Amino acid sequence: MWPGRRKQPPIRTLIGDGASFQGDLRFTDGLRIDGDVRGSVIATGAGPSLLVIAEHAHVEGKVLAGHVIVNGEVRGPVHAVELLELQPKARIFGDVMYGALEMHQGAQVDGHMRPAVRSDTDTPILQLATKPERLVASPTDKE
Repeated sequence: MWPGRRKQPPIRTLIGDGASFQGDLRFTDGLRIDGDVRGSVIATGAGPSLLVIAEHAHVEGKVLAGHVIVNGEVRGPVHAVELLELQPKARIFGDVMYGALEMHQGAQVDGHMRPAVRSDTDTPILQLATKPERLVASPTDKE
């Protein structure tokens, strides 16, 4: 469990397997995509958001949400404000920005990956799935 991690918002919207959507898609709370989306997928609202891109899903466009879980294919930039989870069958063709990252063996990213700088610390936070704590380089660490 990640420190300070909030309860996940409910998934209220589903793009089912076999369905396709063309155009920009905006959502609040949670969205699960099992089908195809051509256009940006953007979480709106002040609360937490969850986006799940399932194994057989395809998204062609920008992706932006608080917590993003990818196990399908994304062609476009991905920005996970809080946490990005790349499951074993994830395929991303585009640049990736994340608050924290969990990447499973087999996940593929063809693009730049960079942590988002948090305004409260001005340094990225790295959290490992096996040892969730804040890692900060000490002055005695060798470069």
